[in-house]
Amino acid sequence: MSLFWRIFVLNAVVLSAATALLIFTPVTVSTPARPGEAAVVFSGLAVLLVVNAALLRVGLAPLSRLTRTMAAVDLLRPGRRLAESGNAGIGTLVRTFNTMLERLEAERAASAGRALSAQEEERRRIAQELHDEVGQTLTAVLLELKRVADHAPSPVREELHEVQESTRNSLDEIRRIARRLRPGVLHELGLTSALRSLATEFSTRGLTVRPRIGTDLPALGDDAELVLYRVAQEGLTNTARHARAQAVELVLARVPGGVELVVRDDGRGLRGAPEGAGIRGMRERALLAGADLVVGTAPGGGTEVRLRVRAPEMGATTDAAPSRIPGR
Repeated sequence: MSLFWRIFVLNAVVLSAATALLIFTPVTVSTPARPGEAAVVFSGLAVLLVVNAALLRVGLAPLSRLTRTMAAVDLLRPGRRLAESGNAGIGTLVRTFNTMLERLEAERAASAGRALSAQEEERRRIAQELHDEVGQTLTAVLLELKRVADHAPSPVREELHEVQESTRNSLDEIRRIARRLRPGVLHELGLTSALRSLATEFSTRGLTVRPRIGTDLPALGDDAELVLYRVAQEGLTNTARHARAQAVELVLARVPGGVELVVRDDGRGLRGAPEGAGIRGMRERALLAGADLVVGTAPGGGTEVRLRVRAPEMGATTDAAPSRIPGR
C-alpha cells in the first residue's frame, strides 16, 4: 500500500466510525443545540481526533525514524542504515535513502583519499624545500658566522656566538618540522621505529610518553601504516596542546583481524567539547583506510583515541583468539 492510500484508509476508518455512531446511536442534536448535546458532540469530536492522531502516528512512524536518521547522519561515521519497512511507499523511500547514503559515503571516501594524497604530496614537497633550500642556506650562514667570529675582536665574537646559537636552534627547528611533514623514518625503518621516534620527540615537550609496541604485528600496507602514524601524531599533538596531561600511553598491538592503536592520556578529558579539525582529520584518515576510530573518555579520566585497522591477510581470521594489549 502506498503512502497516499495508507493515509486515506486511516482517515476513512475514522470517518466510518463517526458515521456509524451517528446512525446507530440515539444521539440527536436540536436546533439550536442544547448544552448537553453540544458536550456530547464535542466529546465525540475529541475522541475521533485522538484516535486519528494515534493511527497516523503509527502509520507514519517509519517517516519519523527516517527523519531522525537523516538528521544524525555523519559521513565520517559510515555504516548507519535505517531498517526497511514493509510498506510500499515508505519502504521505497527508505531503500532510496540507504542507497543514496552508500553512494555519498563511497564518494566521500574517494574524495577524502584524493585530498589526503594531495596533502601528503604537498607535505613532502614542503619538507624537501625546507631541507634543501632553507636548511642549506642556514648551514651556509652558520659556516660564514663561524669564519667571521674566528677573526672578530673578543666583544664582537661573543655576540656572533649568540647569533650562531640562535641560527643553529632555528636550523634544528626547521629540521624537526621537515621530519613531521615527511616522516622519513616511517619509510626507511618502518612503523614501529617511527612510533618510538614520535614518542621520543613528544617526551621532550613536558610529556611522558610511554610507547608499548607489539612484536607480533601483521604486515600492513603503506596507506594503513601512514594512517596509523598520522593518527598517533595528531593524538599526541592534541594531548600536548589541549589535554594538560603529564603522561601518555602509546600502544600498538595485534588484535583479531588487524592491529589497534591506542593513545591514552591522563589529562582533563573532552568535557563535552565539540570535535575540532584535528579529530575530524583523524576520522577522514580512518575512513580512507577503512578503519574504525573511537574518540572518548579514558577509563581513569583523560582522553582515549582508539584506531583499529584491518590487515589484508587477516580478513578471514577474525575468529582467532584475541591477544592482550601490552600493559592492559
